[in-house]
Order: sequence, then structure tokens, then C-alpha cells
Amino acid sequence: MAKPTIGIGVVGFGLMGRVHTYAWRAIPLLYNGEPCHIRLVAVCDVNEQAAEAGREQGGFFFRTTDYRELVHHPEVQVVDICVPNRWHGEIIREALQAGKHVYCEKPLAYDYDEAKELAALARQAAAKGIKTQVVSEYRFFPATMKAKELAQNGFLGRLFHFRGCYLHSGYVDPNRPLEWRLRKEIIGGGVLVDLGPHLLDLMLWLLDGIDEPVAACGMTETFVKERPLPDDPTKKAPVEVDDAASALIRFRSGALGYVEFSRVATGTEDELRFEIHGDKGAIGFNLMEPNWLWVFDRTQPPSEWGFKKLSTVQKYPPPAAYPSPKFTLGWMRSHVHAQFSFLDAIVHDKPAKPDFDDALKVHQLIAAIYQSAQEQRWVSLPLAL
Repeated sequence: MAKPTIGIGVVGFGLMGRVHTYAWRAIPLLYNGEPCHIRLVAVCDVNEQAAEAGREQGGFFFRTTDYRELVHHPEVQVVDICVPNRWHGEIIREALQAGKHVYCEKPLAYDYDEAKELAALARQAAAKGIKTQVVSEYRFFPATMKAKELAQNGFLGRLFHFRGCYLHSGYVDPNRPLEWRLRKEIIGGGVLVDLGPHLLDLMLWLLDGIDEPVAACGMTETFVKERPLPDDPTKKAPVEVDDAASALIRFRSGALGYVEFSRVATGTEDELRFEIHGDKGAIGFNLMEPNWLWVFDRTQPPSEWGFKKLSTVQKYPPPAAYPSPKFTLGWMRSHVHAQFSFLDAIVHDKPAKPDFDDALKVHQLIAAIYQSAQEQRWVSLPLAL
């Protein structure tokens, strides 16, 4: 049977648009031509120069400044959304109505209410064979895939703790301008909306079927209260989003969780790490050391106790063929595997994960943490409709 051809349209050619374009181009090389032929049909950016760069540098056949032209292009089957959060919803609605598969950067929506609407639309589209997936590249590291396998196979035993953080330092400088990631009307929140979805999705995914959050108690802080305006650094405006956030989480079993997020953690680069502790074992991962998974097996004789490093490097399952599994892993590789998995779901009619319902759970947890921080109390989950 001949392999199908799937046409890709990328909306937004900033940082993530470039990353996704790189991944679409790399899939045929790394997966030996599977699962389909890929055609880079269209790229869109409201900035005409960026749109032209997408056409010239990314290799797209067509460029536009109007996402509707891209969505309704007859050769585009996948709409890949790489624009700020505020505009996710309108593009998703247009694409699903047009019968296009949707691959969307995290978070799914501007806020929890919109996420509920979009998840419902995706369920309706799924009945017609339309696939939807939210970007969560950290599910697609061999180390985290191994952690998932161990957790689901009972390696941890009874869950005691989930402890995780995601730390950046990019906003330590108070003179960094008030860009879009610091504007609530565009992003919908602060670090909890920016970095939070990555770690919270990992937590929910790793513990799926094992345990689930039933309450959260959060706090947030904005350390830099005002920043220079991008178009006039002599003027400043207030910062309305959080620089840092943390939360205690209680799980249904009674297990305890702690999550922390910061964009002012001096000295960090891209520090996503987690530890999971149970009565039989423990698992640990640090994104800055992505080629390894730390494991502790308490079922072994006490003389054998101690954390051990499992080599995970680029041990992706077939049809991943290149590069060799022994070579060290880079961040971009996880995006390639995430996007391959989405195409594989389309071609072979398999579930695409994480889907919009998975993203909705993340939105709910973010909303609960914000509500808790604002009202200074524990908030129960699930939230009232």
C-alpha cells in the first residue's frame, strides 16, 4: 500500500515555528521515510518578513500573513499552531471546522474556560477521524518514556511523593522589556502558564492510573513589579503576571506532591527535574542530563541499594532508525519524536497523545493553583463546572 502524503501548515514562524519546521523536515531522515510523505505546504506569520523567512528558510511552498488562507489551503491536512496563547482558540476553531488535524503548542488555550470549549470541539472532531495533539515534548525523551514504563509496571509500589520543578533565569534582569510572555492579555498568566504545563503534564502522565491530584495549595510572586516598554525603554509599565509559583498537591491515595516554577532562578538554564518516591522504588530525572534516568530499586537486597543511572540516550522504538541509539540526546530530538507520533496517529488511526482532554487536565490544575494563591486556601479537584 502506498504511503500517504500529508501537507503541513505552520502558523507562527518565531522560535517554536522554526523548531517545529526543523522537526517536520527531520522526520523522513530519522524514521527512514515513515510514516508518510511530508509536504511543507504553507507557513503563516503576521510579520511579512517572518512569513517570507519561513518560505525561504523552512522550504514551504506558500506563505501568508492570514492564518485563514493557510487553514483553508486544499493541500494542508495538518495545522501546526505556534503563536502566543491568546490566538490558539480562534485558529483551532477554524481548523477543526475545516476538518484539519491540529497540532498545537502548549498551553492549549488562553484559560481554563476556553480549554473546556476546545476540548469539547476536539471530541466532536474525533468522531469524524480528526486528530488533535498538544505539544508536550518532555513526554518524548527516552528517559521519561522509560520512567513511564517503570511507573506503569509497578516499580514504585505505593506512591509517597512527587517532587518537581522547572526553573529558568531569563527574567532576573529587571531591564528585560515587557515582552509578550509578561503580558497577561496575551499569555493568560505568568510562569505557571509558561513553564507549568511541561511539568504538570509529565506528572499527570507518569502517574496516570496510579494516582491523581485531589487538592492544591499554591502561591505566586512577582518580584520585578515593572519593566521597560519594548518600544520605549525610557518608560515602564506594571508586570501583571507571576515570576515564580509553587504548589503543594495532595493525591487521592494520600501521597504528597510539590511543584515549583520560576523564571528568576539565578544560575539555572533549562532545569526541569522530578523525583517520584514509592515504597518499592524511586525515579529521578533532570533535563540538563537528558541521557540518563536515575532509579532506586528497594526490592533488591539492602547490599545492592543505591541510585543507579540507566542509560537511555536515543533509545527510541522502531521505526526510529537514525542516529544510532548510543549517541547523546538533544532537546530538538524530542520534538521530532513528538511530531512523528502525531503523524503516526493520523496515518494508522491511533490515539494522538497528549490530546486536548489531557491538556484540559493541565489547565484545570493551573486554574486551581491560581485560585488557591488568590484566595489563600486549599482548592479541591476537580473544579466545579
